[in-house]
Amino acid sequence: MTTADLPTEEAASTLDADELRAWLRLAHAKGLRPLALRTLLGTFGGPREVLWESFATLAETTDARTAEAVLAPPADIEGVSFDHYIEAALAWASEPGNHVLTLADAAYPQALLTMPDPPPLLYAKGRLDLLQSRAVAIVGSRHATPQGLEDARRFARVLSDAGLAVVSGLALGIDASAHRGALEGATGTVSVIGTGADLVYPAAHHTLAHEIARDGAMLSEWPLGTPARSANFPQRNRLIAGLSDGVLIVEAAMRSGSLITARLANEMGRDVFAMPGSVHAPLSQGCHRLIKEGAKLVETPEEVLEEFGFSSAQASAAGSAAKRGRLRPVSASWASAALHDTPMNADAARVLGALGHAPATLEILATRTDLDGAALQGPLLQLELSGQVAALAGGRYAAVQRS
Repeated sequence: MTTADLPTEEAASTLDADELRAWLRLAHAKGLRPLALRTLLGTFGGPREVLWESFATLAETTDARTAEAVLAPPADIEGVSFDHYIEAALAWASEPGNHVLTLADAAYPQALLTMPDPPPLLYAKGRLDLLQSRAVAIVGSRHATPQGLEDARRFARVLSDAGLAVVSGLALGIDASAHRGALEGATGTVSVIGTGADLVYPAAHHTLAHEIARDGAMLSEWPLGTPARSANFPQRNRLIAGLSDGVLIVEAAMRSGSLITARLANEMGRDVFAMPGSVHAPLSQGCHRLIKEGAKLVETPEEVLEEFGFSSAQASAAGSAAKRGRLRPVSASWASAALHDTPMNADAARVLGALGHAPATLEILATRTDLDGAALQGPLLQLELSGQVAALAGGRYAAVQRS
């Protein structure tokens, strides 16, 4: 699935072919370390100036191995000859809203410059202003519970309404919910992807990618045409952490890419937040581990905002704004089901599946199941009588954990 038809609002600036050629040659030079590249750029002023220098001068500035890497003939990029790739990159960047950003570009995300190894070259699609915004990352499990998905969307919406860009990775589960919530808010979202900027992965998120390219921003450090590879995603996570002032983990198992993002964020001096959950829930174990290691336990988006310096009044105002007019309407499909005399067992199974690991109110269950309060009473009673659900104080219900 390609992003060639994704809508964007900004026109791309005209690229200098020779400058792009120089940047790409250095960005893809095998054995050229990011720190060495920054040293060379700082010494000689730009990529073309670096490539004009002699082996002796480059070796004296860094070392012989770096000089060899710089002066080696350019290699193919993703199976495409270097010259043909230059043409493809220029054609891609000429499309409205597409940008190739370098370390020397004023639009390059300033937050990434605080990293020891910022990518020398980025491919961006959409709103460049979001790349300079204060941001918080929201990440978590691809196999999230219904409660986790709702929490990610709600937190993202409130944080976006408060003026923070929400960064995530376009993955299934928590990432997608965070992007959607941020798009519903006032600021928007940045998607950092692990493929080339001309591809959408997973393909199921093609519509979501459309919306992000139109109202937010998509960012990749990988060459055009790079397919999804497992080795790319930990590196993608490093950019998610680098772009953000803090990272919120909503749900994560003990072995999770989200924990890698949290570790990288901590190493960069970013705040790490984690949402607690049931001690019986596998997707709470990663969050609980982070909390034990010093992550800040948060239960509401207002707590995150206060950590970012928003006053209690500002945080509450953002939360109220996010709630007004944005509650997902309950579908009328329950009425149709009642007319067709849907078997009670089917509704009971739907309610049980919607409970997940955390207690839920009737309002939450109605939203998740498309059943209204009256239609929920029968399935809930059946589940209580069978010992599968327990009624709790405050009008909440919880699935009974069985050993």
